[in-house]
Amino acid sequence: NNARMVRTALTRETWESINEAWMSLKRMLAKPIDERDLPSVLDAIKRETALIRGSFYGTMLRNEIFDFSQLGTYVERADNTARILDVKYYVLLPSISWVGSTLDNYQWESILRSVSAHRSYRWVYDADYKPTNIADYLILNVRMPRSLMFCYRFLSEHLKFLGDDYGERHACHATAEKTQTMLRAGSIKGIFDAGLHEFLANFIRDNTKLGEEIAQDYRFN
Repeated sequence: NNARMVRTALTRETWESINEAWMSLKRMLAKPIDERDLPSVLDAIKRETALIRGSFYGTMLRNEIFDFSQLGTYVERADNTARILDVKYYVLLPSISWVGSTLDNYQWESILRSVSAHRSYRWVYDADYKPTNIADYLILNVRMPRSLMFCYRFLSEHLKFLGDDYGERHACHATAEKTQTMLRAGSIKGIFDAGLHEFLANFIRDNTKLGEEIAQDYRFN
């Protein structure tokens, strides 16, 4: 429905990938999904959305439409990564005695899989599933597409493009730059010493604030 409303602002390739995904998933989800079919259905959903992202990224003009879409992507992605990490500490690990156990390592590995980072993590750390390494990878690694650092690198970049296009800066620019500076200056040891949960809770709060400021500064409310 959103794509229909802005169809003339989308490339043909983007519109066709969205429309084909809609028709395919509508057929697939017309009836209740059997538990045995759930993995294949979820794979199909991921495949269709990946095609949409690929066509959008590969064909759209790099104008304000593209910048705003990327801001939405990275605000949401940063929020999801932070919340997934926080859930690991406060839901998946009910007993401190399990820290370092086989179950603990398996849960950390599951976190990597949930953000599509399992294979790339192994390239960097040779499959050594240490909590500090995994947290460092998902928070401070500048080349990992779902890390907090990566998200804020591109949030700041697209906000700069918008600032240049409109010839003015807003509160959201300062908020994004402040968070990016904090991440650049941080270390995983410092984060763990101060408390991973406290760090993530503050990050989620500031990231939500950024999303609200973007909506207000650019009149999406």
